[in-house]
Amino acid sequence: MPQISDRVQTFTDSVIRRMTRISNQYGAINLSQGFPDFDPPKEVLDRLEEVAKEGPHQYSITFGAQNLRQAIAKKQGKAIGREIDPEKEIVITCGGTEAMMCAMMTICNPGDKVMVFSPFYENYGADAILSGADPIFIPLVPPEYHFDIDQIEQGFKDGAKAIIVCNPSNPCGKVFTRDELMSIGNLAVKYDAYVVTDEVYEHMVYAPYEHTYMSGLPGMYDHTITCNSLSKTFSITGWRLGYVIGNPEVIEAAKKVHDFLTVGAAAPLQEAILAGLNLGDDYYKELLLKYTKKRDFLLNRLDQLGLKHNVPQGTYFVLVDIQEFLDLPQFEGYTDLEFCEWMIKNVGLAAVPGSSFFREPVNRYIRLHFARGEEVLEEALSCLGKMVELLKKE
Repeated sequence: MPQISDRVQTFTDSVIRRMTRISNQYGAINLSQGFPDFDPPKEVLDRLEEVAKEGPHQYSITFGAQNLRQAIAKKQGKAIGREIDPEKEIVITCGGTEAMMCAMMTICNPGDKVMVFSPFYENYGADAILSGADPIFIPLVPPEYHFDIDQIEQGFKDGAKAIIVCNPSNPCGKVFTRDELMSIGNLAVKYDAYVVTDEVYEHMVYAPYEHTYMSGLPGMYDHTITCNSLSKTFSITGWRLGYVIGNPEVIEAAKKVHDFLTVGAAAPLQEAILAGLNLGDDYYKELLLKYTKKRDFLLNRLDQLGLKHNVPQGTYFVLVDIQEFLDLPQFEGYTDLEFCEWMIKNVGLAAVPGSSFFREPVNRYIRLHFARGEEVLEEALSCLGKMVELLKKE
């Protein structure tokens, strides 16, 4: 038969989603794929019920329903301190995943270079390849996940057209400081390049850290393409509602890419989520409080179990160091992926192998998420406790 394209042979399927499938197969507790197990706000569900009866049920405007674009422009304009034109500077996408792909295909020509921090959300490498670009990986160095600004400048000198910045960062939970973002932004301006930001965890930033919007920094709006999603903020990951914000020239091109990728996001869901965007600032404060409690609960219990881990500054992910277990004779030669598969089958808990996030040969971490109810987290921690006791006896 004819050969398939070369590009699809340069990356695997999503390891995150693969771990969910294996978890489902064995009935394990799923702390791998990052989706909440609690409902969206009641106001959103009530509005969804109304929309199910009254519509809309046909196509909305290809680049997003006007009222949704206006609501997002109002919210994000307030956040960055400038007016955003809902007609010329926003396109609604099918989730943050399409938002990132749309941005990459809008700005990248075959052979262009794009910088990606490592560790990174696994989609970014595939996004670069599918858009024809060559990724340049910039290490984020544990435990604080600092970066060397000279490496970023060298990337721009080598012709990088853009750098992808996930802030807060999945999987390591790093929150980039204003100074760090300014240093990156200054180089993007200097070398006439783009900063493509992924800000889906913007409302999950833990004190004393604060979220800084790259597009709101002096001189950065025209050099920033913001990709975001409503999925995590409103616990609607299955609704697939995201968006891209940028200057009119970028968005005019992005609209064309989006149109031929997906035509448009689901019209009924665009209408229903407006009830969430109208909730006001108190909603985001309560959301942060909820996730702060979950983070502190999980980290405290990991400490009690003697498991080494990072302390996420944002997101709802934590990296747990499993090197002491990999050093045991029974796991000799195991990869972190094989260890995660062993956990699912023998402990009943699903995690993501950290190697799927690193360009470097890092094999000592697993990623857990804490967007779960307290009972589920308790059960998951009980599984980890049994694992610790089991492996201590070996």
